[in-house]
Amino acid sequence: MKTIQTSLLIAGFLILFSGFTGSAQSKTWTLEECINYALSKNIQIQKTGLVNDRNQLSADQAQANRLPSVNASVRESFNWYKGFDSATGGYGSSSGSNSTNYSVSSSVSLFNGQKLDNKIKQAEIDLQSGRFNSDAVKESVGLSILNAYLQVLYANESVSNAEKQIVSTTEQLNLSKERMDLGVISMSDYLQIKSELATEKSTLASAQSQLSIGKVTLMQLMELPVDPNFEISSPNIESLLIDSSQPDAQEIYNLALGIKPQIKSAELNKESAALDVKIAKADAIPSLSMDAGLSTGYSSLTKNSTYTSQLKDKVNPSVGLSLSIPIFQKKQIKTNIASANISVADAELTEINTKNELRKSIEQACADVVSAKSQYLASQEQNQSAQESYDVTTEKYNQGLINSVDFLIQKTNLITSESKLLQSKFNMIFSYKIVDFYKGIPLTL
Repeated sequence: MKTIQTSLLIAGFLILFSGFTGSAQSKTWTLEECINYALSKNIQIQKTGLVNDRNQLSADQAQANRLPSVNASVRESFNWYKGFDSATGGYGSSSGSNSTNYSVSSSVSLFNGQKLDNKIKQAEIDLQSGRFNSDAVKESVGLSILNAYLQVLYANESVSNAEKQIVSTTEQLNLSKERMDLGVISMSDYLQIKSELATEKSTLASAQSQLSIGKVTLMQLMELPVDPNFEISSPNIESLLIDSSQPDAQEIYNLALGIKPQIKSAELNKESAALDVKIAKADAIPSLSMDAGLSTGYSSLTKNSTYTSQLKDKVNPSVGLSLSIPIFQKKQIKTNIASANISVADAELTEINTKNELRKSIEQACADVVSAKSQYLASQEQNQSAQESYDVTTEKYNQGLINSVDFLIQKTNLITSESKLLQSKFNMIFSYKIVDFYKGIPLTL
């Protein structure tokens, strides 16, 4: 009896566990969830995080360089020598001695042409620049996920349209079979419809293949192991097509200049390069430092004095100032200054190029919106016309007024127009989202 109860408990547990597992596998991913997961797993983002950690250490070290350095040392020495005997004119037997020295020293820089101050500023700037660079990488990953996500949605719609076409053609094939049996149409007309159904099944298989490839691409971008149960949520596509505003490239560019991380990173890199010039020039200025020390010691050669008393009597404090004046450094300082100035010029060109690339991308995005909207409206009109023509043709075909060839021509035109409409629809959605991205609007659907 206990065995039966135990088996039932185990079976119940397995059923419950399988239910939890099934619900986990059937998770439907939103765009935001895909992006967040990708950001947490992306290797490039993790590497930029390590760079930021290293920059933080450099910034902390730059601050710590202001503090005095303190060192302590202990030295124990052993010496052996032979004393000279003036009576015999020779050296006696070897004798030895030992000595112990203790010292503590400290030094601090008092003036070095603001070199330390500029290095602290530079370290803070590099830290901020690294963080903006990390944000730029995150935005790039987000855009890649958005594109792949929309490709999966597009493939889903293509599969759905292909399935609808097969249902419609299957109904037409059944009707044609009845009409052929009644002698209304020829075998040739029937076979034309049957051939069309086979073509549409092939189209469905191709669409399903593209859907599978699209899902794999998305999962790989997310760094998610490929799962055959992977599904994404389908937002209301039509609601994403409401925006009818005409984007102003210059207005969006002016906005993007103040919010895009790659621009801020380029500006900070230029500031960091300018500080390199000041740091290099500081080497040509005299530097002043102060040092202090405290030492004592013991020697076995000192007679009638104990170890403790010697350490007490031989305490020697010292304080000193050191002025270092560069006179001739084999052109090293001039070379460093010239090299730093070149780096500034390079950073300025990089900033200009980054802004130019941003401007070009925004101009292209705005042009893509106009083009995509125009294509979408034209595809809508073409699809509506093709649908009306197909409806009329279908009615005539059902009445036996036209043959299957004419009917299939109109059906092919409808399928082509639907495909163009679907493609133009997703092109317009992606174009809208790219413009929103440059405006600083989060990537959502």
